[in-house]
Amino acid sequence: QVQLVESGGGSVQAGGSLNLSCAASISLYNFACMAWFRQAPGKEREGVASISVFSLTSLADSVKGRFSIVRDNAKGILYLQMNSLKPEETAVYYCAALRQGGVTCPRAPSVYDYWGQGTQVTVSS
Repeated sequence: QVQLVESGGGSVQAGGSLNLSCAASISLYNFACMAWFRQAPGKEREGVASISVFSLTSLADSVKGRFSIVRDNAKGILYLQMNSLKPEETAVYYCAALRQGGVTCPRAPSVYDYWGQGTQVTVSS
């Protein structure tokens, strides 16, 4: 059974940084796509960043220039570096994995096969 475990969340002030990690129980070579999503209270889950097995990345417009996503396939770890955080980015952040896919990664959370339990990120003003 595949397990994804996020870590690195916490509380920071606006403008601060956090580096989230997602450790998988198997090599990331098994997944065409890895992605980070976030969900704030009362809002839908939204895509933040994704990365294909070929390391092609896609970032939501709202985080471009501030966030970056990296995958270490051999170690089985996905990272999300978040800089210049804003209070409105307070949410639970989830990593997700998709077994099979194309060259680019889908944005819809419903298509992803595996999910972590989430890690809370709180940004205070």
